[in-house]
Amino acid sequence: MAQLTLVIGNKNYSSWSLRPWLAMKQFGLEFNEIRIPLDTPETAAQMQKYSPTRRVPVLLHGDLTVWDSLAICEYLAEEYPNLHWWHKEKAARAIARCISAEMHSGFPNLRQRMPMNCRSRFPGKGMTPEVEKEIDRITSIWRECRQNFGTGGDMLFGNFTIADAMYAPVVVRFKTYGVELDAVCKTYAETVLALPAMQEWLKAASLETEIIHAEEIYQ
Repeated sequence: MAQLTLVIGNKNYSSWSLRPWLAMKQFGLEFNEIRIPLDTPETAAQMQKYSPTRRVPVLLHGDLTVWDSLAICEYLAEEYPNLHWWHKEKAARAIARCISAEMHSGFPNLRQRMPMNCRSRFPGKGMTPEVEKEIDRITSIWRECRQNFGTGGDMLFGNFTIADAMYAPVVVRFKTYGVELDAVCKTYAETVLALPAMQEWLKAASLETEIIHAEEIYQ
């Protein structure tokens, strides 16, 4: 079988890269990693070698190129159907796909006002009424999923699924910006942060030296 290669951006900043990387690590897939620092004079040319959109992440598998984080996860779910990418029950899978798509396309104010920055701490910054409304929606999703589908484990649907990978960057954001969470959401966030794969990502992010000044908006 052809070797998997995942092209990602800076681990400190690239929320989209984190999603498939975390899923692949959680499910024990072996893959090569190509990291392209973002926002440099060389970034566009380097990305053009791998990505038709000049964006990350990109999965390379033999002659196939798959771009977009959710598309990568869905492709891998088909390629490795024996792994627990989605919940086994139809209703839970439908909801998991709904909330994953909602994260994929929504929450623009949170993205803009609270960009992912793993190694920094900006408690209380970025909170606007629009951001607060989006945070309320996210925490509502987490509570409902834990209540309705969370038996058998500590993730949104019990065991780790693609849905958890999609929300992992939000967990990081909430820690960076000191967002206060209720007991259910706090426990979920702490569980995600404690994943060995997540700890590996955060450690690597802390060791990166590149600084994207547009993302260091409060320094």
